[in-house]
Amino acid sequence: MTSTFRRARRSAVRLVLFASALWLSACGGGLPVVNSDGPRIDATQPVPVALLVPAGSGQSSDTDLAVSLENAARLAMADLDGAQIDLRVYRTAGDAQTAATVAAQAVDEGAKIILGPVYAASANAVGSAVAGRGVNVLSFSNNTGIAGGNVFVLGHTFETSADRLVRYAAGQGKGNIMIAHGQDTAERAGRDAIAAAIARHGATLVGESAFELSQNGVIQAVDQVTETARNSNANAIFFTSGTAGALPILTQLITENGIDPTETQFIGLQRWDIPPSALELPGLQGGWFALPSPGLTEQFQARYNEAYGEPPHPIAGLAYDGIAAIGALVSAGDAGALTRAALTQPTGFIGVNGIFRLKPDGTNERGLAVATIIDKQVSVIDPAPRSFPGAGL
Repeated sequence: MTSTFRRARRSAVRLVLFASALWLSACGGGLPVVNSDGPRIDATQPVPVALLVPAGSGQSSDTDLAVSLENAARLAMADLDGAQIDLRVYRTAGDAQTAATVAAQAVDEGAKIILGPVYAASANAVGSAVAGRGVNVLSFSNNTGIAGGNVFVLGHTFETSADRLVRYAAGQGKGNIMIAHGQDTAERAGRDAIAAAIARHGATLVGESAFELSQNGVIQAVDQVTETARNSNANAIFFTSGTAGALPILTQLITENGIDPTETQFIGLQRWDIPPSALELPGLQGGWFALPSPGLTEQFQARYNEAYGEPPHPIAGLAYDGIAAIGALVSAGDAGALTRAALTQPTGFIGVNGIFRLKPDGTNERGLAVATIIDKQVSVIDPAPRSFPGAGL
């Protein structure tokens, strides 16, 4: 094992805990719940909003996340113009049944919409628990498998990232794309999202290479990935793994095995800039990945840090975005502000992660930038859009 390989492996291990925290929103799953249009509200009075956070599980990571989500939501409330929110916080203990129980309690106590919870299984249970009450759920999950009915996902989805990156790659003449993916549920979902984006944007899926998600599995896959890339005439390799998984080792070893990333573009489905130490990984230099508008993100982080004396959790901005969307709708003074029709308006909303809109199928679309890593620094090569096509935002 080379010294560079050992360094890459150590870097990957150090990233595991952070990436696991990011991936909390993709755990669990279930069937979409029944359709719900939404309640009527009195926009002249503070609108009761239930915020479901994972506090009470006994895990410090859940406690920290719960605090960060509530803090971000209250920052958003301070920015609202013409809307009053009565924020009520409920603890789910990170448990699906508890989440369903407190969601029903929240509606009993007057909540007109639910913001959260984090875990997908909990969000699915919450949606089912309140569907018959005409209340919609803006969950922090990014698992599109639970979206539908009265459940919307606010998290950054594989589908949005894949669509943005494939469209950009095709426009840059890098449309002969090979997919390299791990053999687990999440990475297979990522593969499917990339393949669908390739079909939509006139690119070509020239090959796939799957590997076992273990150190030995990745090492054993290097020759296969390299051979597939060469034989398929791929001019881009799209990786589903993140910085905490196979990505650091795989990109480094296939480069050492003869794949030149200046000729065959490396593209990542997940963020390559988290944590900051990932920017030093040799195999990621020059690769493309998608991220929210950096300027807006930095502004939010600075405001949060000034208000609370510490940086926000990586997904805390979703709570801000949820309150921003609710506030924008309520400020119009319409009694139907929290119905499905209002929530899925094509103009969308603006939050700390840029523009976003909720789709009728419960998924979301976000305006993302395309970035690369140059000299261990993030550089945006295609800015995030400021409005959705045809939406007049």
